[in-house]
Amino acid sequence: MELSNKTARQIWADVKANPTRARFGFGRKAVLVNIDLQKAYTKTDEFATAYETDPEQISWVNRLAAGFRALRWPVVWTRVSYLESGEDAGVWGTRTNTPDSLQNIKYGSRRAEFDDRCDIQPGDIIYTKRMPSPFFETPLQSLLVWHQVDTVVLTGGSTSGCIRAGAVDSLSRGYRTIVPEQCVADKHESYHFANLTDLMLKYADVVEVQSVLDYLAAQKEG
Repeated sequence: MELSNKTARQIWADVKANPTRARFGFGRKAVLVNIDLQKAYTKTDEFATAYETDPEQISWVNRLAAGFRALRWPVVWTRVSYLESGEDAGVWGTRTNTPDSLQNIKYGSRRAEFDDRCDIQPGDIIYTKRMPSPFFETPLQSLLVWHQVDTVVLTGGSTSGCIRAGAVDSLSRGYRTIVPEQCVADKHESYHFANLTDLMLKYADVVEVQSVLDYLAAQKEG
């Protein structure tokens, strides 16, 4: 194991600055999957479980969503919520049982509501998930097959949790996976930057959000 005195942020900066790092690249057609941009995780003034990394995160996500819609490419929004009993959280919901616990994000609750800043349009697709990955026990895989996409763009949070889980599942299913850095967030910078590093080295291309916008613009012109 390599040892280092650098912070996770510094290690990420080193990886990001490497001009020779190979990329998976964008493919022919993409889906935008916006993970858990719900109040439990975005309302930092209201919920202890919420976090913010880039204050413009949701604005960037909305711009991406508009670009995808312009191409008639799918835009997906996921959120987590559970039965009143919490039994559908399974073993994941057994470690704690406080008002802030995962299994206490109930259907119809304020914590389960999407952030009011999210520009969700009638043609967008909404899935409720119960585990970290947006692929697990949702129709997402079938949707991607139907739309014949080869690229998955992931936004939302958390970087170390559901974004990472989604990226691993996406790559495992054979998709080019893109994570726009400004569009993901986490509770602590250590988790955030360590997982950006791991994603870049193994599972995804972590890029500037402008790179995704440029890709969308090129597809529209083409």
